[in-house]
Amino acid sequence: MQYPHEQPPGMMNVEQWENLALNVIEFLTSVVCMPVEIILRPWYGSRYFSVAVIFFSAVMMILLPAFGAFASGVATVLPLAHRPVVLGVFSIGSLSKLYFFLSFFHGFRVWRRMIHMELEQHSHFEGPPLPVFRLPPGKSFWFIRIVLEPGTVFMAATIGGNVLIFQSGLVTFLHLAALALLIKCFIGWYREWQYLRDLLDMRNAGPIISKLVHDQASEEELAQVHIASFPKNIAPDLKQAAIDRIAHLFSVRTNS
Repeated sequence: MQYPHEQPPGMMNVEQWENLALNVIEFLTSVVCMPVEIILRPWYGSRYFSVAVIFFSAVMMILLPAFGAFASGVATVLPLAHRPVVLGVFSIGSLSKLYFFLSFFHGFRVWRRMIHMELEQHSHFEGPPLPVFRLPPGKSFWFIRIVLEPGTVFMAATIGGNVLIFQSGLVTFLHLAALALLIKCFIGWYREWQYLRDLLDMRNAGPIISKLVHDQASEEELAQVHIASFPKNIAPDLKQAAIDRIAHLFSVRTNS
């Protein structure tokens, strides 16, 4: 575990860069998998999807069918190009229509929760899983989110493509959406684990800091928290200031 140190103004430490990368990845995967999530989690909270995610996901579902139609049209007019054979009943355009229909339906449900805030306890909650995912006994919330739901989407896309229910473009998008859902949910689990792990690390570091105050901490103990021992001839006021600063940095890490 890396403990906090002072950073020059305007500079970002490794943890801040990591958080920035996680935020970017989580945002992009949320945009891609939202058309699937509103089917898997139809009772999501009013603030589960941010405004930016809703906007860019809607733009994506407008452009994808248009891009597919444009690509197919270009392929038909190219010289010596074979006319592509479209196999499958449902296309990416079908998913786009379903997405906007469900968004219209969920819009009224979310609006009602926004007006009557007593209807929901946690606005960021993604809602309970579909009843079919509750059948396996002993499955945790995160196992359903990270394994069962993305796996179901991936298998459904593969089977639907093989039996010519889904067109190839829709199969590809569903495979991508399943991967995005897995990554997004794993990031959510990792953030919670990281928060709890930080609390445990701070609790375990407390006795070592206490020993440091009384010059009783060994080099092996200080190495666990990446702190060097004080010089023997350090002034008492300087030592106390250093201890206060260390305690402040640890408290900032816990509250961040």
